[in-house]
Amino acid sequence: MCAALICGAGFGTAARGQLAPSPDAPPVSHAPAPSPDEQSSVATFKVSVNLVDLFFTVKDKNGNLVPHLTKSDCTVTEDKEPQTLKSFVAQNDQPLTLGILLDTSGSQMNVLPLEQDTGSQFLDRVMRSKDEAFLVSFDVNVDLLQDYTNSPRQLARAMNSAKINAGQGGFGSGPVPTAGAPRGTLLYDAINLAANEKMNQETGRKAMIILTDGDDEGSRTKIGDAIAAANRNNIIVYVILIADRGFYGGFGMGYSGYSAAKRISDETGGRLIDVGNNGPKLQAAFEQIQDELRTQYVASYTPSNTKLDGTFRKVGVECGNGTKVQVRKGYYAPSGGDRN
Repeated sequence: MCAALICGAGFGTAARGQLAPSPDAPPVSHAPAPSPDEQSSVATFKVSVNLVDLFFTVKDKNGNLVPHLTKSDCTVTEDKEPQTLKSFVAQNDQPLTLGILLDTSGSQMNVLPLEQDTGSQFLDRVMRSKDEAFLVSFDVNVDLLQDYTNSPRQLARAMNSAKINAGQGGFGSGPVPTAGAPRGTLLYDAINLAANEKMNQETGRKAMIILTDGDDEGSRTKIGDAIAAANRNNIIVYVILIADRGFYGGFGMGYSGYSAAKRISDETGGRLIDVGNNGPKLQAAFEQIQDELRTQYVASYTPSNTKLDGTFRKVGVECGNGTKVQVRKGYYAPSGGDRN
């Protein structure tokens, strides 16, 4: 059922000649074959189940990114207890896995062309040969418009094919079957599916970029579960809050997406960027995200708390000198039955 949600009609119509995988098949990774060093790292991870990787960016008091930090510059705590770092590396040129989630609900009708144009330009700038990305649209359904690729052209083509869908979900109408009342914007379902069905088998740096007004209508997934799915899979979530002010009467009655979008981005170590319906602001937002993704650090440690109890552990990173660290709020410890 879960795999069918994201591997339904979206694969059949948007893959352009690709065969749709079986709904029961595991997601297929198109990541480059790991090097011997990476294979050794994976093997170590499976034995030392509790190894935690924290991807983060650091900014000074003026909001400028701080590069060239070293292991001695930063400290990491878990549930307020200091942790011993195993490694500390600048990840400014490591492969990147991106999930682009595009809101195609009725409220986005007047801003979708702007998102398509600026989003395509961003992907053309940010994508490198070892990177990969996929594109999902969400409205009354959740559709995979483009599976993993490192081709900005294919991603742009898929993005430009996105259409507004403000209809009513129903059995047989899409990959998220519903019955009864209209289901307007399946934002939380889209996050959950992208995290658990597309990004769960990828390693290294992972980020999700969501273009939306932040409103959710009809998702089966709760916001807390969507955030948990991102955190369990070590995914940083950026939310570009873009909305047609006219649709909401100048953000008056009926608009409630800001607080939810901010919670999602803050708790996963990403950021909320509110651009309204302003083209230059949207372009600037993409440029900021590009810079942050290329100026990241990763700190790795084995927690002093060795219990495999599945609990949420709060983490903190400090790098001194009045800097601000952008990092996820915590992670879920593996349970005794986890295999990796």
